[in-house]
Amino acid sequence: DWQPDEQGLQQVLQLLKDSQSPNTATQRVVQDKLKQLNQFPDFNNYLIFVLTRLKSEDEPTRSLSGLILKNNVKAHFQSFPPPVAEFIKQECLNHLGDASSLIRATIGILITTIASKGELQMWPELLPQLCNLLNSEDYNTCEGAFGALQKICEDSSELLDSDALNRPLNVMIPKFLQFFKHCSPKIRSHAIACVNQFIMDRAQALMENIDTFIEHLFALAVDEDPEVRKNVCRALVMLLEVRIDRLIPHMYSIIQYMLQRTQDSDENVALEACEFWLTLAEQPICKDVLTAHLVQLIPILVHGMRYSEIDIILLKGDVEEDEAVPDSEQDIKPRFHKSRTVTLAHEEQRGDGDGDGDDEDDDDTLSDWNLRKCSAAALDVLANVFREELLPHLLPLLKELLFHLEWVVKESGILVLGAIAEGCMQGMVPYLPELIPHLIRCLADRKALVRSIACWTLSRYAHWVVAQPPELYLKPLMTELLQRILDGNKRVQEAACSAFATLEEEACTELVPYLSFILDTLVFAFGKYQHKNLLILYDAIGTLADSVGHHLNQPEYIQKLMPPLIQKWNELKDEDKDLFPLLECLSSVATALQSGFLPYCEPVYQRCVTLVQKTLAQAMVSPPRAPGGDGDGGRDTDSATVPPQMYNQHPEQYEAPDKDFMIVALDLLSGLAEGLGGHVEQLVARSNIMTLLFQCMQDTMPEVRQSSFALLGDLTKACFVHVKPCIAEFMPILGTNLNPEFISVCNNATWAIGEICMQMGSEMQPYVPMVLQNLVEIINRPNTPKTLLENTAITIGRLGFVCPQEVAPMLQQFIRPWCTSLRNIRDNEEKDSAFRGICVMIGVNPGGVVQDFIFFCDAVASWVSPKDDLRDMFYKV
Repeated sequence: DWQPDEQGLQQVLQLLKDSQSPNTATQRVVQDKLKQLNQFPDFNNYLIFVLTRLKSEDEPTRSLSGLILKNNVKAHFQSFPPPVAEFIKQECLNHLGDASSLIRATIGILITTIASKGELQMWPELLPQLCNLLNSEDYNTCEGAFGALQKICEDSSELLDSDALNRPLNVMIPKFLQFFKHCSPKIRSHAIACVNQFIMDRAQALMENIDTFIEHLFALAVDEDPEVRKNVCRALVMLLEVRIDRLIPHMYSIIQYMLQRTQDSDENVALEACEFWLTLAEQPICKDVLTAHLVQLIPILVHGMRYSEIDIILLKGDVEEDEAVPDSEQDIKPRFHKSRTVTLAHEEQRGDGDGDGDDEDDDDTLSDWNLRKCSAAALDVLANVFREELLPHLLPLLKELLFHLEWVVKESGILVLGAIAEGCMQGMVPYLPELIPHLIRCLADRKALVRSIACWTLSRYAHWVVAQPPELYLKPLMTELLQRILDGNKRVQEAACSAFATLEEEACTELVPYLSFILDTLVFAFGKYQHKNLLILYDAIGTLADSVGHHLNQPEYIQKLMPPLIQKWNELKDEDKDLFPLLECLSSVATALQSGFLPYCEPVYQRCVTLVQKTLAQAMVSPPRAPGGDGDGGRDTDSATVPPQMYNQHPEQYEAPDKDFMIVALDLLSGLAEGLGGHVEQLVARSNIMTLLFQCMQDTMPEVRQSSFALLGDLTKACFVHVKPCIAEFMPILGTNLNPEFISVCNNATWAIGEICMQMGSEMQPYVPMVLQNLVEIINRPNTPKTLLENTAITIGRLGFVCPQEVAPMLQQFIRPWCTSLRNIRDNEEKDSAFRGICVMIGVNPGGVVQDFIFFCDAVASWVSPKDDLRDMFYKV
């Protein structure tokens, strides 16, 4: 039995005391001291000794000793000397019944950390001993063992249900079920929590005892302990997903039970119960089983959508003006850049967007998920299931809420109206002429939280607003929203900017008459906004540019918009993440302004190239050789030779470079090439972008390749003279990336090949074998996304247009899916060139189309007004 040395023990205790000091200098000393002590193998013995045996010390110190030991176990348990490892395991098991719940919990954490280091196999006596300790007459021992088991079930659930340990669950699950009836609520709660870990994976041992489990759950339904009720609710929600067959016979009483629990006095229980409605809405039986209960459920959900008093305090709901208060950095969520994907224009002009990612209202600052959000989400999904049938239950409530004198109640009514917008839109239409003006008035409410929710709800009805005569709603809504963008409250600014971006997407060119007024507001906001909202403002400006397009290209608009954007651009350093939203914004602006962007393009272009080069330099050991050999058009390729760099040789010492900078820069370069067209030629001539592109196209990260191929296609259209010398080296890379496992990479590579065909003409011939087989496979593949099918069809058509002799023999293998993919695309250049290709190929191999001729006719009929010579080609076929 190991015993500590008194002097060593005092040293460790002093260290533990110091590490509780708030002083940063002391903390640094502690960290150094820890490094030193970790050189001694038995330092870990001291730590476990303080945790389990040194009852004279206070609990926080003992617990801290255990947590430091846990970090050591996590970092290098494999290198602990066997006697030390054995001592620690033994001490853990012997002291699980400590009188202090904090110490028991700490020992439990330590046990599961050792277990998840792969030591469950190396510690065969652990599970039997823990299960044995459950039988102890001593409450502390039983609770400590259960706490440890619960953590092991959470961390190692898959391992426990595998043959690796010869299926301990066969013993454990029945054992846990016995404890559902234990007299201590803490133990009952542990027992349910342990079993709950195995529901989603449908562990065999649980499935064999499923009826007993459900019976036991019902018995605990009205337990007096909130933690037990919460775990019962959680179990039922998961069973609804994986074993609904077992719940259906009891569905009526389960729903009645969940209606009560959703109103539980304990908010954590209510939240777990509220998840039930979200899950039920996804089940096919939802309508059948829930219709009769809507009359009870709807008022409960609506009531749950009110801010609680504590929410209002956390949201500083009584602070009206805070625009001068700088944001704290942790308030700013990381942004993710969505890489560029090339898509084609469809018949139906406007898609439904990507389903609004930011559906719920905007109280992010609250601990993310709460009863209000869950209730709103549940009402939203139920509105999508029941549609108009929800309204008889809702409208009487809404009338009362929306015009209520208490702002908290009125606010919840506005949230309800926004939550049902998607599902109940048709049924709401008759009421909107009265409701929209009321909501616009709410934009000027004296309470900031009412103003911000009104922004969100109005954005959910933007589609309807835009379809009415502009004088009626669009103009007043826009005027008031622009006022809100300049609100004194940061939350309202944020909500108004997001709502305005949605309105822009819906209204598109309807906004052109108001552009001057809109730009004045957005530019004024630049000088007013703190950090976080500035990022949202960029988005609103980018969306405006996407929505009005070339109408933005007026000298007076450019004069308003560009100086503040370029000023920000110059202020930001290359390693500042705020460049992402600004680059995205500029990319949209460049595409919209086209030639109007010329005066600004040089510094923007240069910086993008630098960002790509810097990122590559951090990631590369040495670059592949420059493409294009000597015929490099006299460009300087030396500057691209990246010095041998750190990262790949010593990955442990250096952070992997953040490739997002490179991706966003490539996308902005695409925007410039698309917007400036031929004008981009001189910029490309004076830079080493083709060399960098060669490296990016071979990057390990799919998003980098995706953006590279988009840029390659745009440069091919804008200035092929610089792309052509590299084609021999680019084409094999494009061929390898025709792999539908990476949908977006494959899509952009396909599109780029099509653009290259149009420039190369018959010189494309040597490259056909590199790509044709893959393209034909993709177009015949089941479940291929529509966008990829369309781009593949266009590229096959273009390839056949320039090399009919090579492609036509395969006609029969692709003609049918080719015709069905292109029948929904609007008349445009891409469609034109692809159909010319198919006609030329039919001329070479008419037999290839005979069996599927009706599909060809159908595809031709999708043209509204083909050019005359194309029409003649159709007649000839």
